[in-house]
Amino acid sequence: MIGLGVAGSLMAGLKAIVTWFPRERVALANGWMIMLGSLGAVTATAPTDWLLNYVDWRSLFEILTIGTFAVSGLIYMVVPERVVGSQLVTAARKPLTLWSIYSDPRFLRVAPLSATCIGSAWALQSLWASAWLTDVEGFDGQSRVTHMLFMAVGLSLGAFILGAVADRLRKLNVRTEVLLAGVGALFMLAELALILRVHLPSFLPWSTVSLAGAATVLSFAVVADYFPREFAARSNGALNLLHFGWAFSIQYGIGFVVGQWPSQEGHYPVVAYQVAFGLTLALQAAALVWFAMPWIRMFGRNAFGESPGRLAGSGSSSMDGPILEACGGDW
Repeated sequence: MIGLGVAGSLMAGLKAIVTWFPRERVALANGWMIMLGSLGAVTATAPTDWLLNYVDWRSLFEILTIGTFAVSGLIYMVVPERVVGSQLVTAARKPLTLWSIYSDPRFLRVAPLSATCIGSAWALQSLWASAWLTDVEGFDGQSRVTHMLFMAVGLSLGAFILGAVADRLRKLNVRTEVLLAGVGALFMLAELALILRVHLPSFLPWSTVSLAGAATVLSFAVVADYFPREFAARSNGALNLLHFGWAFSIQYGIGFVVGQWPSQEGHYPVVAYQVAFGLTLALQAAALVWFAMPWIRMFGRNAFGESPGRLAGSGSSSMDGPILEACGGDW
């Protein structure tokens, strides 16, 4: 029930942003919304640990329930509805189904990268970060709580920063897809640093992992730009289904791989985590290559002296290049 409520509120928020804000500001507005929503992850770490010194879990959930009802009532009574008559679905516009979303070539290029990176970041932050910090780093309970607090803050601030950077880059004619690919590559470097046991403060790569979890700010804005405004919730919901599906799969998959090694007093060896994290990293790298394939092909043509064909003289910037040639579709 909590999951259904959270999913509904997230999709409604994304839909409201697309309805009320111009397309070029969607990433920034997404960043603000997800930043505020991610503050819940911050309160679930050290603040909750402190609060439980004074109340029990039952009382804590009662407080959260009262607060949720109060905010819901405030939204219902205060936030106005917006009827966009000129943008209502007409018979002339082809219906948008889940199949048409999942079969769209633009969606198929972005979705694997978004799902593998964001879903993996969620899986690591929500479950396997604590296990890694315990079994690999040897941290005690207080140190783990502190690291989880850093990660939660990174998730919240990351959403705001990514939204602001995407907004700024868009003004410079740099597409949000480019920033999404950059965040994905940064996330993979952080995972590689963990796997190779690079001597860095542990909160640095783990904060980068949480930053990747905030990249929904970017991918939601990208997908919302592919489809008509009134279908924003449906298209973003289709993408978010892949995010959560991948997160659940990776949570289980890492546990399956780690479980192939014998535990000692409930702790697994470092190599078990390295292999499990390495397999997820390989899948993310494959998704990044798939996403960048048009750029790779263009680079290959240029390197071997071949003409980029219809891209030449098109008047679009290099950042608008072949990655989104399909944008001029039937919509």
